[in-house]
Amino acid sequence: MSEAVLVALIGLCGSGAGSLAGVMASARLTRYRLEQLEKRVQAHNRLVERMYQVEERTELQEEKIKSASRRIEDLEQAVR
Repeated sequence: MSEAVLVALIGLCGSGAGSLAGVMASARLTRYRLEQLEKRVQAHNRLVERMYQVEERTELQEEKIKSASRRIEDLEQAVR
């Protein structure tokens, strides 16, 4: 085998190994970024769920306050 062919084969192996390493590093970084994004989305979804619960409780408390206010007004009118 001539030296030129041997050098070309070695260069091909080196280029292939470098490309493979680059693809693997890129895939690892992409996977890491996706995991971080998924964590943020989960945190956001938990926040949204908690806000719905707070809104429901707030509405319930407002109804209770309105009911209590009506009863107080009725009692005040009955006392007069």
